[in-house]
Amino acid sequence: QGSFPGSAITLEQELERGINYRRYYASYLSEGLRIYALLTIPDGEVPTGGWPGIVFNHGYIPPEVYVTTERYIAYVDRLASAGYIVFRIDYRGHDRSEGEASGAYGDPGYQADVLNAVAALQQFPQANREKIGMWGHSMGGYLTLRAMVISPEIKAGVIWGGVVASYPDMLNGWRRSVPTPLIPTTRRRWRAWVAEFGSPEENPEFWASVSANNYLDELSGPVQLHHGQADEEVPVEFSETLARQIDEAGGVVEIFTYTGDDHNITRYFLAAMNETVGFFDCYLK
Repeated sequence: QGSFPGSAITLEQELERGINYRRYYASYLSEGLRIYALLTIPDGEVPTGGWPGIVFNHGYIPPEVYVTTERYIAYVDRLASAGYIVFRIDYRGHDRSEGEASGAYGDPGYQADVLNAVAALQQFPQANREKIGMWGHSMGGYLTLRAMVISPEIKAGVIWGGVVASYPDMLNGWRRSVPTPLIPTTRRRWRAWVAEFGSPEENPEFWASVSANNYLDELSGPVQLHHGQADEEVPVEFSETLARQIDEAGGVVEIFTYTGDDHNITRYFLAAMNETVGFFDCYLK
């Protein structure tokens, strides 16, 4: 129920170009904070109405080591070279973005940055405001799903290895198989809601109210899911359950799972990216 007006996008610095697109260090405003991003713009004549755009939501990277121009390079390149404006945002508190990096699951700040990025991209002169999609990985998949039940402006979403379970399923079924660094308290605060609001069994209404899975009849567009069956960070069952829930809610969903593949879908990256581009081409071009 909030307001997410975004702002004009400022091109801060031109970076080394891609094979058929330009790359920029850019920024926009979210709740009074200046948020930075990597922005790509295809070469050639701008089509009637503008280029289709994709807001790109990266997964969890420790904010203290996050750098705008690092990670997800091949992912962005594939989307950008396919003729999309890609807006890969730095959430608040990451690299030069202002604000506190307070985590996604127990604080609405990153979600506001994502929704304001949609509005900002719609205002960009070379973008087609009616053809905005969203891509998310892991934590970015969580943000993508939530954005699509909040904003009608996102016409299609693709999620890789997404944290897309309901909060009760996250509480009961999210156990990583590999050792991970101690998660800061700010990223674990949502688990403390049990003490404040009761368990999912004691207070199912509360836990349903904060789970995007409870609002799938309001999805803004089709969703494509990708998940490695050997993912040791996020259970493949999260995506499988979401696919069934979207189908039951009458939505459009595709799901691809990959035998023996990991959280980043390393082994089947090209195949998954081809499906991703084809999906966006179908719904955004």
